Amino acid sequence: MYKMKKTKIVATMSDFRCTEEFVRELSDAGMDVVRINSAHVTEEGASRIVETVHRVNNAIPIMIDTKGPEIRVTTLADECGNCINFRAGDRVRVRGSKGDDRTTRTTVYMNVPGIVRDIPVGARMLIADGEMEIRVVGKDEEELLCEFVTGGSMRSRKSVNVPGVSIDLPSVTEKDRRFIEWAVRSGVDFIAHSFVRSARDVRAVQDILDAHGSPIKIISKIENQEGLDNIDEIIEASYGIMVARGDLGVELPAEVIPNTQRRIVEKCIAAKRPVIIATQMLYSMVKNPRPTRAEVSDVASAIYERVDAVMLSDETAMGDYPAAAVETMARIAREIERDEDHFKPMIDMDMVSVNHEITAQLARSAVRASTNLPVKYVVLDTKTGRTGRYLAAFRGQKMVLAVCYQLHAQRILALSYGVVPILRNQELRDKYHFLIDALDYIDQYGKLSGEDLLAIVGGSFGPDGGASYVELANVANIRRRNEAIASQQRP
Repeated sequence: MYKMKKTKIVATMSDFRCTEEFVRELSDAGMDVVRINSAHVTEEGASRIVETVHRVNNAIPIMIDTKGPEIRVTTLADECGNCINFRAGDRVRVRGSKGDDRTTRTTVYMNVPGIVRDIPVGARMLIADGEMEIRVVGKDEEELLCEFVTGGSMRSRKSVNVPGVSIDLPSVTEKDRRFIEWAVRSGVDFIAHSFVRSARDVRAVQDILDAHGSPIKIISKIENQEGLDNIDEIIEASYGIMVARGDLGVELPAEVIPNTQRRIVEKCIAAKRPVIIATQMLYSMVKNPRPTRAEVSDVASAIYERVDAVMLSDETAMGDYPAAAVETMARIAREIERDEDHFKPMIDMDMVSVNHEITAQLARSAVRASTNLPVKYVVLDTKTGRTGRYLAAFRGQKMVLAVCYQLHAQRILALSYGVVPILRNQELRDKYHFLIDALDYIDQYGKLSGEDLLAIVGGSFGPDGGASYVELANVANIRRRNEAIASQQRP
């Protein structure tokens, strides 16, 4: 386990390059989770990705992004060609499209029918990730009168951000619903829901999952000011959070992003929720074999903040050096994590509800013990993954080995900081037998001596009973106890 890193890597995969060889190459380089972007793939293409990934390794989790409730310019009218060029000072009318309305030089249609109602005079509208900016200078019931502050080339279906304005958009679009239902059928593990504005958006996705009895976990993508304003309730309603700095960087001044990112990470750790940092982390590696020093520092900063995972998008989806990008990110993580003076366990932080949860208290005790004593690994068994997630939240210095009773638990723990999840390969014989699985796994990477110490979080009442004890024991005593139990069970 010497090459393992605590910070996980999410890699975006496209169906056009998703071969078994490619998946294996990225996995060997350090990829922990595969992401599919539903904005750029059909259901058939997404299914090919899932099938290929699980043929290579059934334990690799799959995350799919929804498009979410976003505003876009409609398709350009045929006579406009591929783009319409605007200059600062040009004026246009903006209307909501109720059907197949096409954008022209004089009238820009947007895909939200009620957009005129929600946007006030004086509002800024940022088009194509902020490349163009228009300001609303007048309105009536049918349209907005707008003036270009920054011109540019407008193309079909470009994104629109309206900073500081709440617009009545559906929590789940029809395309989102189709992909969520596809995810339920296809064995996907995470849904990363885009443009989450409040807990209501999370609940809308959860209602669909509940209707199908699905255990899929929801990762809320924070991409706008409204999501930031409601961050506490979104964290509470979600399994995890993704800080999607692309659209967030359009709505916020660039200098505000680092502190915003740091505050979200701190809140997620305190709430025991996995947190992912995304967008252009090694973007130059789309075309170049080496990252810039600024990009390396960006990844390092996220790791110093103790995030659960960092994400690659275009770098692996369509870049020229996908495996090199994953390997680079893994090397950065391992190097930064060597700084033990910085990576002190977070056992004294004020965690949400921690004083009222037995599992959280046991997890804290195990991490504290592994700090004060020469513990080699923290080992646990888990049915749902909750104990593993709690141990990850305390950010201990020792790797956590989670023996899982269900494949889904193994997959979701692959996103948690410092956790190595494995699936039981034997039937449940007694409450201690999971330790044999753990020792067998560790022995693949390096033999343990009899005196090596483990911190064990287990349950006295079986996998359904939850964690109930912390035990500190050396390997020799663990093996001796299990041999004694096994001999008693032999006929």
